[in-house]
Amino acid sequence: MKCWLLKNPTQNKKFWMLCLILVYYLGFEDAKVNFVSKKRGKFMLTLKNKIVFITGTTSGIGKSCAYAFAKEGANLIINARRIGLLNEIANDIRNKFNVKVFAYELDVRNKKAVLDSIDNLPEEWNSIDILINNAGLAKGLNKFYEDNPDDWNEMIDTNVKGLLYVTHAILPGMIRRNFGHIINIGSIAGHDAYPKGAVYCATKHAVDAITKSVRMDTIDKNILVSTIDPGLVETNFSNIRFYGDKEKAKNVYKGLTPLTGDDIADAVIYCATRPPHVNIAEITLLAARQASATVVHRE
Repeated sequence: MKCWLLKNPTQNKKFWMLCLILVYYLGFEDAKVNFVSKKRGKFMLTLKNKIVFITGTTSGIGKSCAYAFAKEGANLIINARRIGLLNEIANDIRNKFNVKVFAYELDVRNKKAVLDSIDNLPEEWNSIDILINNAGLAKGLNKFYEDNPDDWNEMIDTNVKGLLYVTHAILPGMIRRNFGHIINIGSIAGHDAYPKGAVYCATKHAVDAITKSVRMDTIDKNILVSTIDPGLVETNFSNIRFYGDKEKAKNVYKGLTPLTGDDIADAVIYCATRPPHVNIAEITLLAARQASATVVHRE
């Protein structure tokens, strides 16, 4: 049999395609795959009808992730603080991609709200396959001794504690079902500290440590844990960091072409669609003219 397959490459390909079709229709969930293309010659997990939970979905990376997963046929649980804008996005996704979307207002800093909302999800939504911990922010860019401690609290409560609350609420269900993927949106700041960013960098270093530790804790539970760590991404991030000063925010990206939310969503989709034996532990994305958190080339 082995020799026949090796000597008959055309039949070999047909044989394996037949095996994949049989496996798919026999219903082995972890083995269901889609053929991507002859050019790439790879297989990817299907996202069709998977339930994907995304925090911070009203702008930037979170919004891009919602559209990217919907395009792949996933059903979405999306949440954020701006419920009006969130509902607009949910309706647009339903109309464009004909997928199910459950949208609700949530501030991830509110532990009780996080736990109550996840505990009380409708039955059809409580089997979450993929968690995208996207909600996060930076406030201020000042030397540490001149910084505002109130901003520290907002960053720590959102970037660290919010991620912990959501993950801790969703992970037990994944463990019970023996399947799940947690993808944390980190930052290059979780690897390279920079001046005037002590607390923001600390929160993203924490995300990196949490990702690694949870991966170890769940190694025997068939749970994948990944982090996507972008550099300069032009979103609403800098507007928030500079308290709505659009000119300051614009200058962050002046003289170079930054990444976009869609670039990061593309990496997230790649991470979520690898074959079952593959876990992408970490992806770091930089703008083409960025070498580190602080080294960039501007025209």
